[in-house]
Amino acid sequence: MILMPSPITIAHEMDQRIRLRGGLLKKRDLDPDYFEANLETIPGVNEVRINTRAASVVVTYDRRTETRNAIINCLADLPGEVFNGQGKSKSLLSILTLGIRGGLALSLLFLPQILCGPIAIILAAPVIVDGVITLWTRGVKVKVLDGSAVLFCLVRRDFFTAASIVFLLSVGEYLEELSENRTTGLLKSLLKPQVENIWIVVDGQELEIPLDQARIGDLVVCGAGELIPLDGIVVEGEASLNTSSITGESVPVHAEPGTEILSGSVVEDGRIVFKANHVGADTSMARISTFLENSLRYQSESQKKSDELADKLVPVTFGLGVGLLAVTRDFTKAAAVLTVDYSCAIKLANPVAVRVAMFTAANQGVLLKGSQAMDGLARVDTLIFDKTGTLTRGQLKVTDLHGHGSYSDEELLILAASAEEHYSHPVAAAVVQAANKRNYNLSSTSQVDFIVAHGVSAYIDGKNVLVGSRHFIEDDEGIDCSAVDHLVADLQQDGKSLLYVACEEELAGVIGLRDELRPEANEVLGRLKESGIKKIVILTGDAELTAKALANLLPAVDEVHWELKPEDKARIVSELQEQGHRVGFTGDGVNDAPALVSADVGICLPDGADLAKESAQVILLRDDLYCLLAGRLIALRSQDTIKHSFISAVGLNSAFLLLAGFGLIMPVTAALLHNLSTVGILGYAAARGRKQVTEDRRRIAQKP
Repeated sequence: MILMPSPITIAHEMDQRIRLRGGLLKKRDLDPDYFEANLETIPGVNEVRINTRAASVVVTYDRRTETRNAIINCLADLPGEVFNGQGKSKSLLSILTLGIRGGLALSLLFLPQILCGPIAIILAAPVIVDGVITLWTRGVKVKVLDGSAVLFCLVRRDFFTAASIVFLLSVGEYLEELSENRTTGLLKSLLKPQVENIWIVVDGQELEIPLDQARIGDLVVCGAGELIPLDGIVVEGEASLNTSSITGESVPVHAEPGTEILSGSVVEDGRIVFKANHVGADTSMARISTFLENSLRYQSESQKKSDELADKLVPVTFGLGVGLLAVTRDFTKAAAVLTVDYSCAIKLANPVAVRVAMFTAANQGVLLKGSQAMDGLARVDTLIFDKTGTLTRGQLKVTDLHGHGSYSDEELLILAASAEEHYSHPVAAAVVQAANKRNYNLSSTSQVDFIVAHGVSAYIDGKNVLVGSRHFIEDDEGIDCSAVDHLVADLQQDGKSLLYVACEEELAGVIGLRDELRPEANEVLGRLKESGIKKIVILTGDAELTAKALANLLPAVDEVHWELKPEDKARIVSELQEQGHRVGFTGDGVNDAPALVSADVGICLPDGADLAKESAQVILLRDDLYCLLAGRLIALRSQDTIKHSFISAVGLNSAFLLLAGFGLIMPVTAALLHNLSTVGILGYAAARGRKQVTEDRRRIAQKP
């Protein structure tokens, strides 16, 4: 063996495959799924399979020396998160091993009795030993049932039945782990790595550097067929980007100067240079990877309850078997009862259903930060929406210009845009954009003063111009605005926001603005109500008339709260929770973070602030509310699948127990029926989740 600078050694190596061993891989606190995911994020690694019982791991890779060295270095310095497991073991029997066990069990029908006993004992010994160890360390669990059933058969010298049960247990274990590995693999397939090296532009020259040396502000070059390694903004060139791995959107996205791009996208055609604005763990792909890796570890509330119930049912089965033996003295009946177990199907169906659902959700543009988020999204009965940027586009547009007195509409807009030109605010941007669209020449300004939450004061051509809210113009500056009251009432009735403009202490006019409602908002809210959401609430800082006008456009809305401060949002969330509601909050701003954390489920849009994304449990990867609907439907289907699997597991295994208890089926038949039902339920959990989501995708695609 080749020694390595770690407790792990290379046991065998081929061109594209390396097998390693070490006591480290047998540690009880090792998390095998997280360990595999950690290795599979290495560029060039194709597959990782760990066998904790044999303390070995097999890694297949792209035969490059750099990849091999990266694997060895990773194993030499494993992160501490790998050792936060819960005592779960992982192994996958080979077909050869199963064939040998099956052949030996079958041979007992023909071999002399003197040979049958030793062969059966050799095959049964690991199962019995596991049962004894489990009973000693963890109490009455599934392995105790298996060991007892095999032991009872050996006691009555039914060697063929004992060996057959061992074989059937091995087949069931193989198929169960194969199913779980495949569903886990679905999630891990979303963790595929970024590139090792990138090309950046320095002083007009293109240089290749390692990805981990990238810095914010670097100009990164990407051509056709290459993976976008970092988040950034395009500064040069054009390209067609495949963003399906990040947003689930199958249609290529056109990128040009000014376009924001996300790491994990692939350049299908063209060439771009972009300025990196997130690097390392702050990139979108890195954050997504972290959420998905965590989802491989943490259980949802429903999964914990399923596991607890499954564990409680094991002693019931054990008690029935032992009780039957005590009453009837019939080892065959007792063994048949002990081979039937509720917990396998109950425990395994839940994670299979959840992981398949999480994978399909990610492919439909919904990132769920673990199974708890999936569980929560299915259970919420109240949805709160922060208006701006969620139900509306968050992009104000000037809709009305009403000059007052001697000021024309054109002069009004020029005054406002000139004063607001250097102010970074949605209202200012809308006014300046309206002036630019009309090709108005803006005036030079001086002594610009931005009054937070009020407006702007500036000097234009020596005249003092004020732009802002009525409170700022009338209450703070003492300028009479009553002359436009009739006009203001009409604008507010239409749901428009108002901007007042004054010049030299006289009202110059009023500008109406509106944040356009998302075209899909009405349809999505209606279908969310159909999915079981009982109450939909809108929160906004707008005036009462503006808020009510918006609510009138959305029949599914039950409540609207206006003129709110950021702290009011979290308060309303808490009040609804105190009333017994399970609340989901949808927002995208920094000031939404307290409400996102307070809610049972926080939901953030893709363009949301970083703090909002970190606070939320659900992130929409496309700027489209249909993604929220898709996530809700997927979560509900997942819960239904878990429920159906549970009912099937309890119903079928109860029937098998009755048949076994009355001696109508033999132990081998009971074991066969139990394993077939378990595998069938797991297959149903995986297949139904993917099929149902496909149907949802087709319906969601039929947008109005």
